[in-house]
Amino acid sequence: MKLVLLTIGLLALAFLGITIKIWSKKDGKFAGTCASQNPYLNKDGEACGYCGKLPSEQECKKDSVAT
Repeated sequence: MKLVLLTIGLLALAFLGITIKIWSKKDGKFAGTCASQNPYLNKDGEACGYCGKLPSEQECKKDSVAT
């Protein structure tokens, strides 16, 4: 029973942390969410598969992508 309560408590703490992080960001937006920002995930320098942003560019092109 202690393990279940500890697990629930840790999950609640994680969700609380995520919630605080979202509230602290303007409009809930996070900078650098493209995988092309991470040199460990994108070793070949390819463009982002979602928005087409190159690693050398600063802003995500998500706003200009037609959905």
